Amino acid sequence: MRILVIEDEARIQAFLARGLEAEGYTVVAAGDGREGLDLATQARWDLVVLDLLLPGLNGLQVLRELQSAKPELPVVILSARGDVQTKLRGFELGASDYLAKPFSLDELLARIRARLRGAATFGDEHVLRGGSVVLDVARRQAGIGERTADLSDREFRLLHHLLVHAGEVVSRERLLAEVWGYDFDPGSNVVDVCVRRLRQKLGPEAAIETVRNAGYRLATA
Repeated sequence: MRILVIEDEARIQAFLARGLEAEGYTVVAAGDGREGLDLATQARWDLVVLDLLLPGLNGLQVLRELQSAKPELPVVILSARGDVQTKLRGFELGASDYLAKPFSLDELLARIRARLRGAATFGDEHVLRGGSVVLDVARRQAGIGERTADLSDREFRLLHHLLVHAGEVVSRERLLAEVWGYDFDPGSNVVDVCVRRLRQKLGPEAAIETVRNAGYRLATA
């Protein structure tokens, strides 16, 4: 497994490299946003650990560009900015996870394993269908008729969950737990934002229905 660490503080960069390599990962580090983005887009990676306060390009700019170029690549944000608005912005731009500094290496490793384990699990499947939606799991692309759309890691996980439970009402709380993978503020709107992005990419034919005071349902007919 290859992990790219984009972090400008040399002490934290070295700490992360030692910790990840001790777990068997191959680690390459970049010290600024532009270098990190170039490395991320020009080579194959299984996951990116991304700081936000970077010279050159800041982390949110890197994330925006990276999700446009490689929406399937999991990105774990690791930042001193732990306020809710910044976290929500990171998730809106396609981050897979967010951990605030100071952080526990054990917790970071657990979240990285969860992201990589999830990718491996999805990789065992091929195509999921529900209503008019076709999800190519290997390519992480969704299709509606002649239209195809590349999905970010969050968008993919959310649509995958709705397809597995097509025709059922899935609550926001369940989506937070299953898709985001850990406890998150139930009063936040990250699920609604992600559903809105899916609707924009797939169009009304996807029939992702809002069930008032209950959650969301992918219609099958």
